[in-house]
Amino acid sequence: MNPEHRTIATRQWTRSAVAYHTRSTAMKKRMSLKRMSTPSFQKRRRRPSRQALGNIVGCRISHGWKEGDEPVTQWKAIVLDQLPTNPSLYLVKYDGIDCVYALELYSDERILKLKVLPHKVVFPQVKDAHLASAMVARAVEHKFENKHGSKDNWRGVVLAQVPIMKDWFYITYEIDPVLYIYQLLEDYAEGNLRIIPETPPAEVKSDADSDILTGQCVHYTRSDGSKKIGKVIYQVLAKPSVYFIKFDGDVHIYIYNLVEKIS
Repeated sequence: MNPEHRTIATRQWTRSAVAYHTRSTAMKKRMSLKRMSTPSFQKRRRRPSRQALGNIVGCRISHGWKEGDEPVTQWKAIVLDQLPTNPSLYLVKYDGIDCVYALELYSDERILKLKVLPHKVVFPQVKDAHLASAMVARAVEHKFENKHGSKDNWRGVVLAQVPIMKDWFYITYEIDPVLYIYQLLEDYAEGNLRIIPETPPAEVKSDADSDILTGQCVHYTRSDGSKKIGKVIYQVLAKPSVYFIKFDGDVHIYIYNLVEKIS
């Protein structure tokens, strides 16, 4: 995805021109699912029922992916969550992919032969619960090795622990504001993650706080003047002004601080 101007509600920003390939090999595969980024116009085929698949959050799945005239590709993943504001939408982490995808697993016509894998997923226990809690909502510098062997620091914000995998964290970056997932405690122990000390801890959301934006439609405007429609799908509880946004035809989840821009 090329740098471009976007408008969210009344917010306009310019994405950084830093090349994506400076990420480490651990992050190189964000765009390898790019064939998922455009809508399909295939004939409707029979989908497995929810009753047949049951509750698949926390389960390993596999499926084929068919995009237009492209050949079918095969994928395995773990289902991280089902959005309460949009129960048909699931958050999915694919093997070898570091960003989180949002997909309607039961109804997306590009998904073929969705299967729940029989092997039970075992989630490790968090070794340092205090540190894990202290990381949430904090600004961090995350170190990655680039293709030349040197290391780059990416500044980002830790958004939450993954509900079903407490040793994994949702995180986003200033120059690439989509949703990623990493085992940050390991990176911290290895010296590849630094908590920026002047940033405050997680906000405390009181009963008086109200979520007025989830479910609302938004749009962005490219530099060529064309627009794309999306929807606010989730409010980050530790930072109530921060929201997940999913745009039509795009399986990535974008992260925006909306409240301070439209108040």
